[in-house]
Amino acid sequence: MTGPSYENDLTDGDLVRPMIRLAWPMVVIQLLQVAYNVADTFWLGALSADAVGALSLAFPIIFFLISVGAGFTAAGSILVAQYTGAGGEDAAGRIAGQTLSFVTIVAVALGVLGYVVTDPMLALLPTDPETRRAIVPLAAAYMRVFFLGTPFLFGFFVFVSLMRGYGNTRAPMRVMVISVAVNVVLDPLLIFGVGPFPALEIEGAAVATVASRMAATAVGLYVLFGTDVGPRIRAKHLVPDPSRIADIVRLGVPSALEQSSSSLAMIVMTGMVATFPPAVVAAYGLGNRLISLVFLPAMGLAQAVDTVVGQNLGADRPDRAERASRLAMGLVAAVMVPVTLVAVLAPGPIVGVFLTSGTGRAAETVAHGSDYLRVAAAMFVFMGVLQVALGTFRGAGNTKTALAFSLVTLWIGRLPATYYLVFVEGWGPTGIWISVALGDVVGAVAAVAWLSRGTWKERIVDHEAGGDPLAAADPAVEGADD
Repeated sequence: MTGPSYENDLTDGDLVRPMIRLAWPMVVIQLLQVAYNVADTFWLGALSADAVGALSLAFPIIFFLISVGAGFTAAGSILVAQYTGAGGEDAAGRIAGQTLSFVTIVAVALGVLGYVVTDPMLALLPTDPETRRAIVPLAAAYMRVFFLGTPFLFGFFVFVSLMRGYGNTRAPMRVMVISVAVNVVLDPLLIFGVGPFPALEIEGAAVATVASRMAATAVGLYVLFGTDVGPRIRAKHLVPDPSRIADIVRLGVPSALEQSSSSLAMIVMTGMVATFPPAVVAAYGLGNRLISLVFLPAMGLAQAVDTVVGQNLGADRPDRAERASRLAMGLVAAVMVPVTLVAVLAPGPIVGVFLTSGTGRAAETVAHGSDYLRVAAAMFVFMGVLQVALGTFRGAGNTKTALAFSLVTLWIGRLPATYYLVFVEGWGPTGIWISVALGDVVGAVAAVAWLSRGTWKERIVDHEAGGDPLAAADPAVEGADD
């Protein structure tokens, strides 16, 4: 097949350098994703601590709805990776086109749904009276604007996933730079009102995000249809094909369940946190944004492993797939150790950067956020290893297995511990911080133990299929999750 020369390096020759070449743009993409969050948090933190608290309430609900479509983009990435490794260029293009058209339909439906259910979903949270008065209306205003832009958000997600499965991560990175630049410029203009721009406050942050994603989607579509650096999608590939959509759904539903169950766990967690005063709610949201600085780079490496594992299993190289997983775990652990030390030694200055309004509530929020960051640092290495393990399972098509260990992390580890430590033992905010760390430790240990069994090292595509996705019988797909 034709294309960038580094693609085939994933299945032949040296493994370390090509995997790093694939991984570092994904890490940069994830860091740039954090830049969206940090820019919103920074400027809204200058506006008020309540605005930061509103993001704390809004984000889990937003993520719950968009995670459904994100699961189907993951399925497209898995299939594109395995068929690229197997040499099925035409099949890779067809499955990419089907993923794009199907996820677009899903995105429009989710955007409408999210806009309609914003107020009812926020009303379900058992909020403190002051939180309900000061923060919930701000969260609702942010969410309604955000959901209107859902199709553009998903457009960029699909572009990144398809290019990653193909083995090209640098093009999405460049597009992400454009998108972040647009967001960073628009945030202060629309939040505070500068020159001809109106002062939209928290709604301005949402408008800036939607506009930046719109720009990214437009450029991404040009790359997919106007260049030859990704899977070759033709107009005919966009016409919905029920059989191919069924293939995407078969792999995508467990991924969607994994992500939606994770976001639902975040909502339940937020509901428990919302029983505390606004300063704790804001500290929880701010701490999560800072932890994302660690989490998302780990996710970037995990997504690179997803591609390396998928292409090598597609090429009948399970030995290289296993070595890639082990190598990535070592790399992520090496990165997390110094990050852990920084978070433990200097949490206060780090948290304080993002709350500059100078009010008494801001000072209280910084104190709680510092405690959160210091305690959460204990999980950083485990968090990184867990993400690599989940990426390995996904790359092999074992999306049910990835779902299972996500459930272990959140629904068996984090949530029960939070309820017990906060409401039974009465540890207050400290119980929240400890429970967040405990969940990832439990999940990482369980996932690595299961990964060591080696039952995941089978491809889910057939070389003799003539390019038809998932030509292997359905039981073979199901068996990949055993």
